[in-house]
Amino acid sequence: MTLPFLLSVPHAGLTVPPEVAPCCALTPPEIAVDGDEGAVEIYLGMKPLVAAFHATDIARAFVDMNRSEDDRSRDGAIKTHTCWNVPVYRTPLSDDVAERLIERYHRPYHRRLAELAAGNAARFAIDCHTMAATGPPVGPDPGKERPWICLGYGDGTCPQDWITALKSCFEELIGRNVTINDPFSGGYITRHHSTEMPWLQLELSRAPFLSDPEKGRIVRAALAALAERI
Repeated sequence: MTLPFLLSVPHAGLTVPPEVAPCCALTPPEIAVDGDEGAVEIYLGMKPLVAAFHATDIARAFVDMNRSEDDRSRDGAIKTHTCWNVPVYRTPLSDDVAERLIERYHRPYHRRLAELAAGNAARFAIDCHTMAATGPPVGPDPGKERPWICLGYGDGTCPQDWITALKSCFEELIGRNVTINDPFSGGYITRHHSTEMPWLQLELSRAPFLSDPEKGRIVRAALAALAERI
C-alpha cells in the first residue's frame, strides 16, 4: 500500500554549490554536522513507499530550504555561520552570488513541493529532519537536552488530531519521549506550504537511542499506523 504522504527532506545533502566552492571555509565534517546527519539512512528509503517525495543534495550550510528566501540573517536561507557558530565563507558573499543560489536551488525546491501538493496523490505532508541531541549555539535551546522525537505544527499547519495521532503512534513504538512544538514548532516549509495542504515538521534526535536504520523503521511503522487512523 502506498502511504498517502508527501515527504520533504531538505537537509540531508552534503554538496557544496559550485558558485561558492572557491570561498567555502568549511571542512566536510563541518558541512555534515551543520546538516541533518542520519537523514539519508532514516528517510530516503521511504521514497518508494509514499505518494510523493522530494529532497535536495545541496548542503544546508549553503542554501537552507527551510528558511524564507528573503531571510538573509546569520542563520537565514544563505547563511554566514553554521548552527555551531562556524563561519561558512572566507570572504562575504556578494549579493549577486546569494541571489544565484536562491534562483538555482531554493526556488526550484519550493516550486517542486507546490507541484507535488497540487498532484492530489498525497493527503498530508511531512518535513523530515534530524536534530542534535542537545541544542547547538544557534537555536532555540542552546545546551538543552532534546526529546527523541519532536513534532511541530506551529499555530495549526495541520489538524491537531492528526499530530496528536502521530505522537501516539510514536509513543507506542518508543515510549513517551515525544513532544509537540518543543523545541521546534515547524519552519518555513511547513508554514509556507500549509496553504496548499496540511503539513507538520518531524525531528528525530541524533542521540543513539536507536541506530539510524532502526529509526527509519520506526518512522515507517509510525506513518503506516497514522495512515490507518486518518
